[in-house]
Amino acid sequence: MAITAAMVKELRDMTGAGMMDSKKALTENNGDIEAAVDWLRSKGIAKAEKKAGRTAAEGLVGVSASGTAGAAVEVNSETDFVARNADFQAIVSEVAGVAAGISDTGTDVIEAVSAATVPSSGKTVADHISTAVATIGENMNARRAARLSVSQGVVASYVHNAAAPGMGKIGVLVALESAGDADKLNEFGRKIAMHVAANNPASLDTDSLDPTLVEREKSVLTEQARESGKPDAVIEKMIVGRMNKFYQEVVLLKQPFVMDPDNSVEKAVEMAAAEVGAPVKITNFVRLAVGEGIEKEETDFAAEVAAAVGG
Repeated sequence: MAITAAMVKELRDMTGAGMMDSKKALTENNGDIEAAVDWLRSKGIAKAEKKAGRTAAEGLVGVSASGTAGAAVEVNSETDFVARNADFQAIVSEVAGVAAGISDTGTDVIEAVSAATVPSSGKTVADHISTAVATIGENMNARRAARLSVSQGVVASYVHNAAAPGMGKIGVLVALESAGDADKLNEFGRKIAMHVAANNPASLDTDSLDPTLVEREKSVLTEQARESGKPDAVIEKMIVGRMNKFYQEVVLLKQPFVMDPDNSVEKAVEMAAAEVGAPVKITNFVRLAVGEGIEKEETDFAAEVAAAVGG
């Protein structure tokens, strides 16, 4: 498979590896980006996969949470200029409010939100946004939505890089079950939400971590360990230790709590029980970041990369 300049740049952006190393990794793995990432990591060239988060998508995440339920929605615009527009922000606020009011229907949340009615216009969310496109003069869409609820406790929220109350570039919801003091529980939940915004965990606990991700990590760590030349028994212990470290990096309950790095989030939850007056359990969390997962169209590329590929 021909290795293109764009492929080399994509791999560089994902791993931070050098230009020539990226080209070699792609060549060795027949252009397979994911396999090339693992190859670089197994050689110690890339410490960890970096998420390709730079995108052309703009907009805001709106969050609405009260009591035992909350919702977060991502509404995209073409430019950040429009995202700072008061009319656009009003739309985000309305859509977030609509999302929070939707009951658990068993359908996709964004589908349910798009079909729901906006009180101010009497139109569906989808039509409400379409109408606003003509007024604001830029394409917009409600891209993602999530909703959390608990039977007893609170759904706490946090917005990072807030552009206006309840909306910003990152929105987080955390669902906590407890019979304890609601105000104190919400205060603690907000701290957990701030942690989630900063650390972007992949899952709540080890059991809910994507098995494919776990197996992939084990494969990379096994290859790294084997290159040490140590006996198999030693390698097995090395892998166990390194996997535990991996869990501490990507699993919410295992991560060091940002407010108290000497304790894990799991320990912080246990300690919170004394403050709120009852046991506390985090049942779920949601983190939405504007533009997450949307590929940015590349219009230019460094000449030296093209030269390297050509060479």
